[in-house]
Amino acid sequence: MAKHPYIKKAQRYIKDVLDRKIPASWQVVAACQRQQQDLARAKQKKWPYRFDKDEAERVCRFLELMPHIKGPKARDGELIELEGWQCFILTTVFGWLHKKTGFRRFRRSFIGVPRGNAKSTLSSGVALFMLTADDEPGPEVYSAATTRDQAKIVFGDAQAMTRKMPPLARKYGLDAQQRGIISACNDGIFRPLSRDADTQDGLNIHFGCLDEVHAHKTREVYDVVETGAGKRDQSLIWAITTAGSNRSGIGYELWTYLEAVLRKVLADWEESPYPLKGDQAEDEQFFGIIYTIDEGDDWTDPASWQKANPNWGVSVMPDYVAGLANKAMQLASAQNNFKTKHLDVWVNADQAWMDMQAWLRCTDRELSIDDFASEDCIIALDLASKIDLACKILLFSRQIDGVAHYYAFATFYLPQRAIDESANAQYPGWAIEGYLQATPGDVTDFETVESGLLDDVNDFNVTDVAYDPWQATQLAQRMSEKDVPMREYRQTVQNFSEAMKELEALVLSGRLHHDGNPVLEWCISNVVCHTDAKDNIYPRKERVENKIDGAVSLIMALGVALHGAEQGFVYEGM
Repeated sequence: MAKHPYIKKAQRYIKDVLDRKIPASWQVVAACQRQQQDLARAKQKKWPYRFDKDEAERVCRFLELMPHIKGPKARDGELIELEGWQCFILTTVFGWLHKKTGFRRFRRSFIGVPRGNAKSTLSSGVALFMLTADDEPGPEVYSAATTRDQAKIVFGDAQAMTRKMPPLARKYGLDAQQRGIISACNDGIFRPLSRDADTQDGLNIHFGCLDEVHAHKTREVYDVVETGAGKRDQSLIWAITTAGSNRSGIGYELWTYLEAVLRKVLADWEESPYPLKGDQAEDEQFFGIIYTIDEGDDWTDPASWQKANPNWGVSVMPDYVAGLANKAMQLASAQNNFKTKHLDVWVNADQAWMDMQAWLRCTDRELSIDDFASEDCIIALDLASKIDLACKILLFSRQIDGVAHYYAFATFYLPQRAIDESANAQYPGWAIEGYLQATPGDVTDFETVESGLLDDVNDFNVTDVAYDPWQATQLAQRMSEKDVPMREYRQTVQNFSEAMKELEALVLSGRLHHDGNPVLEWCISNVVCHTDAKDNIYPRKERVENKIDGAVSLIMALGVALHGAEQGFVYEGM
């Protein structure tokens, strides 16, 4: 076997990146160039660091003794085989030592990499190395996150590795318990650590892995780890994450700080092909790399997908990514998730939701509600405020060639004073044309709403009337007394997410039909799509004057249509 094979593999990776043989973002190019610059600086007597090839190799050798624990390679009992980009990261982080003290140079690291690139496997292997083989007495190793479940991901992988490798467990005296992995050879402990843990005080951290740090809403956990790591001579904070949408969190703060450090590399690189945009910072103890796409890259181009995913063709399968990309091209609500999870691009939590061209294609001017007399009907009410726009949606379903199609009709209510005084110049015209029902006075007359609802019950077979109890409890009580089938439907993320996604899919497939009501069209166009950490979506508006009541009512009606037949489905408890 060649001497220092992992160093050679890392150097080959660096060369291929700098020679553009491997497509890479500017952040990856800068990280590789930084290593080249540092190797040149190490030859200077005054520079305080040296690169120790033997130390750089040790961690790589250790990781390649670890088993795969998921997927086909785990089934076949294969051991981990490090890719060039992983060798580069590991040898750089662990190879640089202080010339005088011999302690590691890098105390903090930040790795941005999309989902599917084996980042948890890499992190759990490094954690086990720090627990057992780093020559540290009594090492405390933590997998830290804001929630217990997230903190257990890296810890759980390390548990599985330990249990699948009895020789490793015997050599280091490892005992993989439910709440921690004990290392008898050096009195070490590896535990998951979350914000809601019993205690975070008194930690003496040797290695702290922060997985998916983009999801940290506050810097609390990171600060606990950083403070606890200050008591050791060569502790290491290992933050690894995809991008996200929370630009006020610690994840984005670390991301932008790393970019400033990497810009300093570009500033010192005479042949840099990149323009300098933004702040620069110098931090000799902070290592980082970000696998993403560059500004101006077409996110729909397969070349961009490969650039962002270093394990392309290894654990990231091109056909699978292509399928997700195609879905994101078709569904606007899926774009943010694809960009963050698979291209490592920070996005806004809120984005335009509906493809309005697709919505307009669903218009049928000949559609008449009279054609649905006596048919099953679901009604949804959004009575958000007595002084503002209110909406009633009637939703019908018909089978065409064995496929369900939906037909929506909207009625809007608004107090006359709001029509007269609103900054929306279209309100008066919509009222004259009959798209808005003006109710006299300063507030919406709910008796008008109730009267129209009773007419609907007489004209159609109304199976459910969905309402949000926030504004309509008394109306619901009065209607229930008249045998109107009122159904409480709280406006929560859980109740809206699936129905909102389904509505978008129906519009794109041409299975949602409407009569071109301009008020409903306006409401739909005002919806921005908020995506949370669990990929749930929820309708919001960017400005208070951008009403979305019609969209909310339509989503509620579709939610009942999707789940109303399910036994035991209770909207209040979702």
